[in-house]
Formats: sequence, structure tokens, C-alpha cells
Amino acid sequence: MKQWHQAIRPRQWQKQKSLGATPPMVLAGGFLALIIMGALLLLLPWSRHGPLSVADAFFTATSAVTVTGLGVVDTASHFSHFGQGVLLVLIQLGGLGFMTFGVLVLLLLAGKVSFSHQFLVKESLNQTQLTDVMRLVRHLARFVIVAEGLGWLLLSLIWVPEMGWSKGIWHALFYTVSAFNNAGFALSSDSLNRYVDSAPVNLVITALFMTGGIGFAVVSELAQKRRYKGLSLHSRVMLWGTLTLAFGGMALFLLIEWNNPETLGNLSIGGKLWASWFQSVSTRTAGFNTIDMSGMRPASVMLFIMLMFIGAGPGSTASGIKVTTFVVLLAATRAFLLRRPQTKVMNRAIPAVSVFKALAVTLLSTMLIFFAIFVLSITDHDKPFLDLCFEVVSAFGTVGLTRGITPELSETGKVLIMVMMFLGRVGPLTLGFLLATPKVHRVRYAEEPVSIG
Repeated sequence: MKQWHQAIRPRQWQKQKSLGATPPMVLAGGFLALIIMGALLLLLPWSRHGPLSVADAFFTATSAVTVTGLGVVDTASHFSHFGQGVLLVLIQLGGLGFMTFGVLVLLLLAGKVSFSHQFLVKESLNQTQLTDVMRLVRHLARFVIVAEGLGWLLLSLIWVPEMGWSKGIWHALFYTVSAFNNAGFALSSDSLNRYVDSAPVNLVITALFMTGGIGFAVVSELAQKRRYKGLSLHSRVMLWGTLTLAFGGMALFLLIEWNNPETLGNLSIGGKLWASWFQSVSTRTAGFNTIDMSGMRPASVMLFIMLMFIGAGPGSTASGIKVTTFVVLLAATRAFLLRRPQTKVMNRAIPAVSVFKALAVTLLSTMLIFFAIFVLSITDHDKPFLDLCFEVVSAFGTVGLTRGITPELSETGKVLIMVMMFLGRVGPLTLGFLLATPKVHRVRYAEEPVSIG
């Protein structure tokens, strides 16, 4: 397992000025600083149309920086264009990762970046190799400009005729940035419900948050190799995992909700298909909705909780334990049941350290979620238990879907949801590295088995 120790630093880095903090501490501190600055800007009089408490400002800023989308006030009616612009900047910085953005600025101004900053970007993008980081950052910058520019243009073509020039262009820009960064912030209280059977809106919005959620390393590799056979195992797992979860979730949602009058029951067949596709892919990452979340049947709620827990891809704008983590856990379980010596995925063996990391991420995430649900069950015991579970997993997965209880949570409950959004964005392993003190173990103990299961 990695340890942030002086001895493993690259020689070039050791000659440079020390940051005085581990990479996880810098990343977590950066997100925290963004939240504080965002909350202060949202509290300015020209950011809002009415009163905004300090707690609600911090909740909204946390939701934007962690690209979650949960809100305690209505974004469209409560914030001015300046306030919505602040949210847009926070979403963009939080989605790309503030270190990635900082490196892009350094590249533009100075043309070079120190090894220490490259190392931080490697952690920010969840990469295993330092050598390809700068190339990935350059590809990321071009990809973001092209993807968001194209999304803005297409949504403008849809909404300018409907809303007029200024409102249509502003809505197109806001939804483009929010969707690409998987934030889920919307400029109407019912999210995208009015476009439930609109093919153009469904296609553009889902394309934006799927490309943002699959991971920049995968996109970069697809742009370079353009052949499935030449892709790395990581990219192939992400592509197959994403498609399986998207179409599997869509099929199950259709079966469960087909006759439910509060969700799909009153829609045409085309509308049912569009709504099921949209919710299946949005639930793991983006947090937009085209149907009423509070009208879903319990089986759909459980399905969505599972999808939100899995999340999207490593190094993406989304959170959750990640698709690759879920696949490695399934493969490790299969290898154990078949008594195979190695964990195998697509005819490649997974290193033991990756299996341990997957176990650690999942166990830490599960423990955090159980703890949050336990506390919310005490502080907000008057709300349905299933809604509390949905809210906690949505916050941890930085998804942003809600069954309508976010503004009604107690002050303690709101603070807890803020903490879950923050931990979900910086990652459970970062928390683990922050709490753990690196030690060099010189003694190996004798092994003795214990009964498991």
C-alpha cells in the first residue's frame, strides 16, 4: 500500500520545496477552501434575491464543489445570475479537481509544472503512473472545451427558440456545465421533468454526463487508440461495466415502474423508454431527474441506492465506490468461490494490492453510510427510513437525487449530509490516509487462520 514517505519521492521532487503536507491533505484542504470561498460569495447581497442563512450558504457551496446537486433552496428563484455564476464556477472547479485546474493555469502561464504538482494531479485524477499525467491533463483540457462547447451549442439550438436568446443561452450554459460535471443543479424546481419524453434534451444531457462520468483516462485512451483491442484493461472494464449497469438498470426500472401512475404509468411507450434510460444513467452520476423521485416504488428506491453506491469511473467528475471497484470485488468473490489462486478479469490477473484497495474502499464507504443513517435515524426520526437511506447514499455518491426531504432535515442532519458529500468527493481512502500514521514495519508475524463467514 502507498505511504507518503520522503524515501519514495522522486529525486527531482526532493530537491524542490516541500509542500509540508501529504497529497490527500492538500486535495482535501483545497476542496475545503473552495467551499468556504463559495459560501462567502453566495452570502453577498447581489448573489441572492432573498435571505440566505450561513448554514444554507455552506450547504449549497458544499453541494456545488462536491458536484452533488442536493439543495436546501431553489437555485432558480433564490439566486441571482451572479449567484448562479458562482455556483457554475464552483461546479467546474469541483468537477475537474482544483489541482487539475491549477496545473492547467500553470501550463498556460509558465509552460511547465513541478514534480510535486504533477504528483498532486496524479492523486486528483486517481492515476497510478506519474509519467502520463501531464499528457492526460492536456487531453483533459481539450476534451472539456470540446465537450462543453458542443453541449452548449446543441442545447442552445433547443432552448433559444423556446425561451429566447438570453434565457436560452444561459440555460444551455448552466445545464451543460452542470451535466458534464455530474452536478445535477437545475434552473427549475422539478429538474428536467418537463422534458421527460424529449429526445433531443435526453440525448444531449445524458451524453454530457456519461462522457464526464466515464473517466478522463478512458476518454484520452479512446481518442488515441480508437480500437477496442488496443485499449487497456481499465478502459475495457469501464466501457463494459458502464453499458451493463446502464441497460440493466433501465430494464429493471421499466419492469418495476411500468404501471405506476406516479412515474411511468401515464407516459407513452416512447416516454417510458426515455425516462427509464435517463434515470438509469443519471442515478449513478448526474442527479438530474425527469420523473418524480418521491413517487417511485420501494424496489426502485433500492435499485437506485445500489446504483448510487457503485457510482461512475475513477478520475471522473462523479463519485461512489466506482465501477472498477465493483467489478474487482465481483471477480475476487468469483475467484474465491471457484478456488482459483488469482482474481481474473477479461483474461488478465488483478494484483492483490488492487483487490485489497477495492475491499478497503467498499468497507470504509459502507461503514460511513451505516454511521450516517444511524445518526439521521436519531436526529430526523420523523422521516421515512427509506428516504433517509436514499438521502445518505445520494450524498455520499455525490449524485444529488432526493425524495424531497433535503430542505426539511434538521440542522444536525444537514451538517451530516454536508460531511457525507465532502467525504464522498475526496474519497474514503483519502480519509483513511489522513487518519493513518505511516509506519515502517520491520517485524513480520507468524500467520494463523481464523474462521470467516
